[in-house]
Amino acid sequence: MKVVKVEKYEEVCEHASEMVLTAWKQHPQLVLGLATGSTPIGFYRRLVERYLQERLDFSGITTFNLDEYYPIKRSHPQSFARFMKEHFFDHVNIPAEQIHILNGEALDTGEECSRFEAGIDAAGGVDIQILGIGRNGHIGFNEPGTPFGSRSHLVALTASTIQANSRFFADPSEMPRHALTMGIQTIMKSKKILLLAVGEGKAEAIRLALQGPVTEAMPASILKRHPDVTLILDRGAASLLGGGVQDAAARDSQ
Repeated sequence: MKVVKVEKYEEVCEHASEMVLTAWKQHPQLVLGLATGSTPIGFYRRLVERYLQERLDFSGITTFNLDEYYPIKRSHPQSFARFMKEHFFDHVNIPAEQIHILNGEALDTGEECSRFEAGIDAAGGVDIQILGIGRNGHIGFNEPGTPFGSRSHLVALTASTIQANSRFFADPSEMPRHALTMGIQTIMKSKKILLLAVGEGKAEAIRLALQGPVTEAMPASILKRHPDVTLILDRGAASLLGGGVQDAAARDSQ
């Protein structure tokens, strides 16, 4: 694992966007796994800025989003489908048929998740997966206790996740109690993973993920067993990291 520590949020976004653009220039048919939430907003803003300034062509890119609330209409202001359109897809030329987001209106969630997994396989797998991390260590919506062998599935959100996300809803009671999420095994099949974390509120999760044991109680800890992970952290998110990060990651990758 590689840990990149920067001072502030803007540098997190700049570093992540530069890594993705470098990979895209080498492979214009890049398959991207994308995340939502407040942390990656600046990352998408920076990609859009570069796209417009340099007149880039993203038409070869294929995307798969990590998760979606369930149930929720795609048109709902807080759906992740709506989030991605507003912050990224409406501003670049990725064809609609190459954009894949789990359907929060699906009647059969098992069938929807199987379809999503088949799409990833048909695309040749995810080249770069963008991740955030929850305060309880979740990646995607894989909450503590999710089996490491999980594929895309329906998950019941924990009380802490509901509390953290309900602030985005005009009426907190509208916050869905479930979500569809890419599974941990699916995330781990990505060729490269970039995890972005900002603020002291994420510092304890980062510390436990990096320096604690690999355990399903801390979903992000499994990333130590992936061959190519870069964590991009601002000062706050990295504030609890002491020495031995690389040693701990190397030990637990065995």
